[in-house]
Amino acid sequence: MTEINKKNICIYCSSSNYLPEKFYILGQKLGERLANEQYNMVYGGTTEGLMGVIANNAILNGAMVTGVIPERIASFGLKHPNLAKVIVTKDMRERKATMEKLSDIFIAAPGGFGTFEEIFEMLVAKQLGYHTKPVIFLNYDNYYKNMLNMFDTLYENKFAKEETKSLYFIASNLDELFDYIKNYKPDYVPLKW
Repeated sequence: MTEINKKNICIYCSSSNYLPEKFYILGQKLGERLANEQYNMVYGGTTEGLMGVIANNAILNGAMVTGVIPERIASFGLKHPNLAKVIVTKDMRERKATMEKLSDIFIAAPGGFGTFEEIFEMLVAKQLGYHTKPVIFLNYDNYYKNMLNMFDTLYENKFAKEETKSLYFIASNLDELFDYIKNYKPDYVPLKW
């Protein structure tokens, strides 16, 4: 399989250097597994935090990694120097659109406000029929527990249809994550209305 034929996994995650060590260990394993499973990686393009750890380990294990970084963030000197490709965008909106266009699969590893904003944009785009790509939350160490409780509240109060649960997948570990990706077939989801 050539680099060009490999699927691109977009990973949204934390850029913090102050996380508990267990999340960096996850990042090392995720980067390594991504490469070993023959995927390319698309991400936010920095050297920092969980983002940098995943990218470094993907590169070390032979994956082609593309970074998409806004001019403002690049100007802070945070652009990763060892990527196969770096795309510098005007702003965050252009960054997200570029990452969406380049990617076949979207994963939210543990992250902060930016991670939530990015993965929810992909979730809503899928809900509205703009794409049929996998949207996955990596619920490592039950990180997304409270978010999933809020999802239940949405369903209970009819703010979302039960059928929309098929829009996303909750993976509690890397085996579940990659099994889902390998066996993914888009489900029909009725329109929101």
